[in-house]
Amino acid sequence: MSERSEQTSRAGQPYRREGATGTTLRFRFDGRDYEGLEGDTLASALLANGVRAVASSIKLGRPRGVYAAGCEEPNALVQIEEPFPEPMLTATTVELYDGLVASGLPGQGRLADRPDPARYDAVHAHCDVLVVGAGPAGIAAASVAARAGARVILADERPEPGGSLLGTTETLDGAPGREWAAEEVAALAALPDVRVLRRTTVVGHYDDNYVIAVERRTNHLGAAAPADVARERVWRIRARRVVLATGGHERFVAFAGNDLPGVMLAGAARTYANHYRVLAGSRAVVFTINDSAYAAALDLADAGVEIAAIADVRQAPGETWAARCAERGIELLTGHVVTAAKGEGEVSSVQVAPRGDGEAREIAADLLLVSGGWTPVVHLFSQAGGTLRYDEELGAFTPGETRQAVEAAGFARGVRTLRECLEDGAEAGRRALAAAGFAVPAEIALPSAEEEPAAAPAEHLWLVESDDYDAHFVDLQRDVTVAEVLRATGAGLTSVEHVKRYTTAGTAHDQGKTSGLLTSGVVAHALGVDVSELGTTTFRAPYTPVSFAALAGRDRGHLHDPVRVTAMHEWHVARGALFENVGQWKRPWYYPQAGEDMESAVLRECRAAREDVAAMDASTLGKIDVVGPDAAVLLDRLYTNMMSTLKVGSIRYGVMCRPDGMVFDDGTVIRLADDRFLVTTTTGNAAAVLDWMEEWLQTEWPDLRVHCTSVTEQWATVALVGPRSREVLARLAPGLAVDNDSFPFMTWRDAEVAGIEARVCRISFSGELAYEINVSSWFGLALWEAVMASGEVTPYGTETMHVLRAEKGFPIVGQDTDGTVTPQDLGMEWIVSKKKADFVGKRSFARADTSRPDRKHLVGLLPEDPGVLLPEGAHLVATSALPEPPVPTLGFVTSSYRSAALGRTFALALVSGGRERIGERLFAPVGADLVPVTVTSHVLYDPEGARRDG
Repeated sequence: MSERSEQTSRAGQPYRREGATGTTLRFRFDGRDYEGLEGDTLASALLANGVRAVASSIKLGRPRGVYAAGCEEPNALVQIEEPFPEPMLTATTVELYDGLVASGLPGQGRLADRPDPARYDAVHAHCDVLVVGAGPAGIAAASVAARAGARVILADERPEPGGSLLGTTETLDGAPGREWAAEEVAALAALPDVRVLRRTTVVGHYDDNYVIAVERRTNHLGAAAPADVARERVWRIRARRVVLATGGHERFVAFAGNDLPGVMLAGAARTYANHYRVLAGSRAVVFTINDSAYAAALDLADAGVEIAAIADVRQAPGETWAARCAERGIELLTGHVVTAAKGEGEVSSVQVAPRGDGEAREIAADLLLVSGGWTPVVHLFSQAGGTLRYDEELGAFTPGETRQAVEAAGFARGVRTLRECLEDGAEAGRRALAAAGFAVPAEIALPSAEEEPAAAPAEHLWLVESDDYDAHFVDLQRDVTVAEVLRATGAGLTSVEHVKRYTTAGTAHDQGKTSGLLTSGVVAHALGVDVSELGTTTFRAPYTPVSFAALAGRDRGHLHDPVRVTAMHEWHVARGALFENVGQWKRPWYYPQAGEDMESAVLRECRAAREDVAAMDASTLGKIDVVGPDAAVLLDRLYTNMMSTLKVGSIRYGVMCRPDGMVFDDGTVIRLADDRFLVTTTTGNAAAVLDWMEEWLQTEWPDLRVHCTSVTEQWATVALVGPRSREVLARLAPGLAVDNDSFPFMTWRDAEVAGIEARVCRISFSGELAYEINVSSWFGLALWEAVMASGEVTPYGTETMHVLRAEKGFPIVGQDTDGTVTPQDLGMEWIVSKKKADFVGKRSFARADTSRPDRKHLVGLLPEDPGVLLPEGAHLVATSALPEPPVPTLGFVTSSYRSAALGRTFALALVSGGRERIGERLFAPVGADLVPVTVTSHVLYDPEGARRDG
């Protein structure tokens, strides 16, 4: 950072113009304290204090200063440190507030090391006409539309309306243009159907006029921001018609040292002088290819900046501008270019020379103002699918045709003068009204604008030719020079898209707002073609960077991934249960008693389930109500086995596969009526299964008369398990016949259990005699407490459930499968119907790949040392000594537990050709050891199923 000490008008702010008013604000930058004024940006406040170097470049570490005055700023990247760290902001768009602490960045920032305390939100809005940009054209368009009764949204990225009027001395009806803008927008905001969105940047334009905008609501307040107001808000707008009055960005020219602090766009310096009452320097040289820089030069001269010379590449600039320069004694160098900006760390002199042959001349100056022409902001128009056409006179691309209901107005479509922009905006508003079906009003009275001098044609120049292009910068943020572009074209690249990727030009935070067209121009120069033939790179959303916090809104933390608990959750907490996260659910993992660790607690729970009676909260299982005349048809198509033959009152286990034949989910199907089924799913896959059903219904089988509804939260479920479960249920439900003949396996009954209406199902995921008791979730806790009231039922958690099901060889989808497993791989050939004409995945079972003998099969593993617990995920090899890498593996462990019933450890695994390897000895590398294991059937406990019926 460097600082100039020359004092001018204000103590402490040497480059603040006389007459500047506003509350004094104190801030800190790069460890030093400064003062600014209310209404400043960080950039204008730094310039007022004489701070030249604000940041450094990302690759070369060169000092960089403020270059622009808006979102197009390529250099002045800063990090806000207080009140909350936020990186990669442009100093030109950070509004100053008291207590601001910031630092310059070397092209990349630092993420916060603590959670963001601010709130973010999102809203949806609809309107007849959306106007983007509150400059002269945008205000005129909004005024026409609003006064015809249309619902209008006017969005602008700045804190106050006016657009280009804010940075100039132009008048409307004899008064400053910014005053007209403020009055007109205030009148619009008072209308009932008009919404004015300040500090709101439209960042994306999508199909059907779906527009995304980001409103910065409290960023400018710093620590004074109210905690109950969202810091930023995402607006999701649907508009019948859109008017894009987005204005333009000034661009620079590539010459040696064009990145030095003190080099600035001419229009930006004009804005700082007129809007912020700040002078960017004391003695300036102006380098231009068109007339617009003359207005900037004269405004700065009137403000007190000495204009040492104007170097105009043209031989014949506008006569009126030349005369005004002569009146002020400003030297005009026609047919000249700036060949270099010089200085140690900042501009101290400027070298100019005639175009072609001629002697170079060095002029002392601390400010170099550059205008390489103006580029209409066509980003949103292009995002909307619009085509662009090259305007030879403007030297830039302007909107062409578009498939969407979009109008471009003002300079965004190449209209030059203030009067023409006002008229063009009003006409765009009328066209939008007519297209939206409104009666178009008679022409509204527009303010009169002063006559502008006749413009002389611009002479478009992309670079100043030189023998050495290493300091001719094209993209300031990416440190891309003309030399790098020439290397790209020299390597054979002729597309600007390819050059962009080769050099990274246009890929920084500013997305090439000042460098995009310049890059195309340099490529065209190198290839000897016209820039109109090359076109531009693709304009993609977002138009300006958007914070992840704004995109997330309130969809973060518990609101992004809600914690779901069952009706019995508080009971589990009170009894000391530890929990595991399954999907979004908190499920009891195990219930340790005094002095127990996890292993001993789970063994105790397993013994209770196998030898006595135990209960688990199974409420989290997904439950989907499938209703309609074609419900059975849908389920037949989705499951591998038949569901239409299921009788009312019965239950059937089923498996769903993806079209490739791989297992997607499993669960039970309960037939409640001829046209109604209750489908259960795995806990973590419930939403995915419902989505799967809806996808097929809505895209492939819309003719089926079926409705699918999630009812998971509507039911609380208690799984009562163990040899004595029938006894306990009989006491709780004296009116229910629970013997095997009256209540066979895989059937359900309605009954009162503990005085609560319930649906009782004879289902077992443990291999033991078991019942699943389902009640309304309102009565889940009452049912659970009634089951536990006797004191003889042991509660068990998901870890015990896993041990019990693994002992029986029941797979868990997602744990014992990995997306490459078929039902046949799981030893479930019996569940794949040979009678059904078709179902999802059927054709894939005919592929040679699904019947390969070396496919991985689900098998059991018994470590030779019964006390060794294999880690899940451990690989399996055939040899007792590992060969040199790469080591061929036969499979991997999917589940591994210590079993009370087996009196040892065991595991399930997916093993290549596993069923043919039963009895073989394999090895599991665990750390430095190779653990020998024996392959066995995946059903390790009660293979005959004798315990199921008690």
